[in-house]
Amino acid sequence: MNRRALLTEAARRLAAAGVESPRVDAELLLAHVLDTTRTALLTRDDVPDDRAGRFADLLEQRADRVPLQHLTGRAPFRQLELAVGPGVFVPRPETEQLTGWALARVADLPAPVVVDLGSGSGAIALSVAHEHPGARVIAVERDPDALAWTRHNAAARTAAGDTPVEVVEGDMTDPALLAHLDGAVDVVVSNPPYVPDGAVLPREVADHDPPLALWGGPDGLDVVRGMLAVAARLLVPGGRLGVEHADVQGGSLLAVVRAHGGFADVADHRDLAGRPRYTTAVRR
Repeated sequence: MNRRALLTEAARRLAAAGVESPRVDAELLLAHVLDTTRTALLTRDDVPDDRAGRFADLLEQRADRVPLQHLTGRAPFRQLELAVGPGVFVPRPETEQLTGWALARVADLPAPVVVDLGSGSGAIALSVAHEHPGARVIAVERDPDALAWTRHNAAARTAAGDTPVEVVEGDMTDPALLAHLDGAVDVVVSNPPYVPDGAVLPREVADHDPPLALWGGPDGLDVVRGMLAVAARLLVPGGRLGVEHADVQGGSLLAVVRAHGGFADVADHRDLAGRPRYTTAVRR
């Protein structure tokens, strides 16, 4: 089949289904089916019938709002490409900024200790280990299904030559979590569950992201409240905390962190679209 005609019809189908980036998604799905890159599609005129059939199947699933990353099995994040699928939260581009913040905080430390609470796919933890090979990085995940993806991606990055990341099964609000690291951690970073109970979410999120990665209580900040005590215990004096939040929670999360009393220099940061995105603080 002709590649251009196939993509034109696919983009029309996805647009009709309400997919936000129909042409891009169609191109990425076709590149996946052809085992090539999106750029290299430009050199392809025809698509074999068997690949076109596979493309049609994936297209219908995407039109039914299955996440693109679940269909390709991959999610790009900073310098990495991570395996994802059912049972794990798909990492978002916004979280790359929080990861960059964490890396900047430890750039001058030869052997920093970094803890990623609620690691999911391992995106933050594995990026820190990849971009700062001297770091000791611990990834904590509670959800057994998500934990399998954390371990899978960690093993893949170790096999690729990155510094191994320690993967720990645990709850970020557990008072005994990582007790052997009390007062020894330079940065605690987290993209925690922060969606308020009852919020209306896109189908890609509501139907496919794991509930434990989404819901955070009536105001979305219950998990963060429990996590702050753990972070304060783990951090060295002067250690840094970074927490992602929804774009409507910049002020409320600032208040929660300040109310804890264990942190100074509490500040909020905007993402590339100018929306409030993550809060940082320094351990007193």
